[in-house]
Amino acid sequence: MALGSLLPDLSLRPLVESLAEHAVTKPDARAFTFVDYSSDRDGAKRTLTWGEAWRSSQATAAALRRIAEPGERAALLLPQSLEYLIAMCGAFASQIVAVPLFSPDLPGNADRLIRAYSDAEPAVIVTLSSALPYVEKFLDEHDVPRPRGIILADEIDPALGEGWELPELSPNDLAYLQYTSGSTSSPAGVEITHGGFAANARQLWRSWDPPEIETCEAVTWLPLFHDMGLITALALPLVNGNHVILADPMSFLMRPIRWMRLLSECPNVYTAGPNFAYDYVAGQANEKSLAGIDLSGVNVCLNGAEPIRPSTLKAFNDAFTPAGLRPGVLRPAYGLAEATVFVSGSFVTNPDPMAPAKLLGVDRETLTQGRIVPFDGDAESAGDRAQYLVSCGAPQGQLVAIVDPETLCEQPDGTVGEIWVHGPNVGRGYWGNSERSAETFNAVIKDARDIPVDGWMRTGDFGAAHDGELYVTGRIKDLIIVDGRNHYPQDIEVTAEEASPAIRPDYVAAFAIPGEETERLVVVAERNRRVPIARLDLAEVERTVRARVNQVHEMSIHEFVLIEPGSLSRTSSGKVARAATRARYLEGDLVRTSDRLSR
Repeated sequence: MALGSLLPDLSLRPLVESLAEHAVTKPDARAFTFVDYSSDRDGAKRTLTWGEAWRSSQATAAALRRIAEPGERAALLLPQSLEYLIAMCGAFASQIVAVPLFSPDLPGNADRLIRAYSDAEPAVIVTLSSALPYVEKFLDEHDVPRPRGIILADEIDPALGEGWELPELSPNDLAYLQYTSGSTSSPAGVEITHGGFAANARQLWRSWDPPEIETCEAVTWLPLFHDMGLITALALPLVNGNHVILADPMSFLMRPIRWMRLLSECPNVYTAGPNFAYDYVAGQANEKSLAGIDLSGVNVCLNGAEPIRPSTLKAFNDAFTPAGLRPGVLRPAYGLAEATVFVSGSFVTNPDPMAPAKLLGVDRETLTQGRIVPFDGDAESAGDRAQYLVSCGAPQGQLVAIVDPETLCEQPDGTVGEIWVHGPNVGRGYWGNSERSAETFNAVIKDARDIPVDGWMRTGDFGAAHDGELYVTGRIKDLIIVDGRNHYPQDIEVTAEEASPAIRPDYVAAFAIPGEETERLVVVAERNRRVPIARLDLAEVERTVRARVNQVHEMSIHEFVLIEPGSLSRTSSGKVARAATRARYLEGDLVRTSDRLSR
C-alpha cells in the first residue's frame, strides 16, 4: 500500500508573499546571517533583518525587470552569500524565472555550468562585482547564449525598489529551474512552481513539528544552487520567519567542526546535510575540538541526498553525544530535485529525539531477489548473511508508492520496486524536454486502488515499504545484475572500502560492464593518502578486496582498479558519479596508482 496522504488544507501560497508580510510584522527581526570565514578565521557575521531583506528584494526585482520580462530566466552566477538569497527572492517578486547556479570559478564544475546555463538560455545574469571577471571570462571562452544584461547584486541602488509592489502570483506559476546534479545523466532543469516550493517547505515543517517553532533557527553551509541547500536556507525560513545562519561550503570542508560550533550557538536549531558530511565531521571530533561545544539545542540533523550508512549514524552519535547531542536528532530522509527536495523523513514515524534512527536487518540473499525479509534470528550474530537498511520514515502531505517498473503495478509491502511520488511539491516537468517530462512526471499506475491513477513522478530509485516506512535500496540505472541476482553498488562499495585501509572511505565506485553471458563487476577505488605509498602492496590490496566482496556478496570482481587520490568522478553535490567513472574506465582515462608506481 502507498505511504502517506495528501493534505487538503496544505497552503500553496507563494513564499515571497510571506517575505513581504514578515517585513511588516517583524521588520527588525533577524532573517539571514552570513558567516564569512575567508576574512576572519572565527567568522565575520553580516545580518539582514526581514525589513532589509524585503527592501533589497524589491530593488532586485526592479533591476531584473529593467532587463527581462516575466517568464524569462535569470541565471544566478554568484558565490554563496546573502546576495544569493536576495537574488532568488527578487526573481520571485519580479516574475522572472530564477536559475540558481554558481560562480564560474567554482572548481570542477565547468561542464555542468555550461550545459545548465545553455539549456536555460537566460536573458540576464546576476552576479557579484568580485565574480564579474569570472563571468565575463565564462561568456567569452564558451559558446553559450549571451544575456541582454548583467546585474551586480552588491551594487543595486536601493532606491530602485521604492514603490515596487508584489505582482499577483499563482501557485502554478514557474518560480525557478532546479538543475539536477547529473549523477546518471546530463543536468536537467526541473520546473519548480511557487506552489511546489511553498508546499515542500510546509510539508517539512508539518513532518517535523518542532517545539517553539517561532524561535527555531537554521544553520547550513549547503550550496544554494542545490535543492537541499535552497530549501534549508530559504524556503523553510520564509514559512514562519525563522532566522537562518549561512556559511560557505568551502568553510565546512576546510574545518568541518565549524558546523558544530555554529549549531552550538543556537538554543533551538535544525540543520541538514548529505551522509558524507556527517561522516566527515564525526572523523574530526576529539576532546580538543569539542571544547566549548554544546549541542543540546539541536533538534534535527536531516541526513539525505545520498545513501545513508548505518555506520555513519553510529559514528556521528558516538562522536557528539559527549557534547550533548541526543541520539534521535540525526534523522534519515529521502528526497530528490524532481520533488522540490523532501519526500519522506524518519521524524514522521519516529518523533522521539531520544530514539535513534531505525535500522532493519534483512536477509542479504533475499534482497538480491527483490524482497525485504527481516532477518530470522539474531542479526547481530548473522554476520555477512544480514544487511542493515536505514528507514527513511514516511511522507507528509504527499504519496509514495512502490511500483514494478516493468508492469507498472503497485507492489505489496516488502517487495522492491521503483519509488513513485505524487503530491503538490512535485515539479511540473523538465525545462524544454517534453518527452523526458512525460516519461518522468506523468506516470500511470495500472489497477490502482485507493490512490490516484495518474500524475505520478518516477524517481528512478529502487525501494520498498515495510511496516509503514520507506527503505531506499539504490538507483535503478546503477543496479548490477550478475547471474540473475540484483546487487546494489553502494553495498559493494562499502564492502570494498572496509576491506583495506589503503582505500579512501566514500571514494569507491562499483559498476557493471557487458560480459559474454552476464554482466561483469568492476570496482574503482581511490588510494587513501593516509597509507604511505611506499608501504603499499597493490597485489595484497586487490586480493583482500576481491576476497571480501566474494565472501559477502558471493560474486567475483572482473577488475579492481586503485586510482590516485582526487581522481574519482563525482557530481557537483559530491556524490560518486558511477556512470562517469564507468565511461572513463572504458576509455582508459583513469589515473591508476599502478602507473605511478611503475614510473
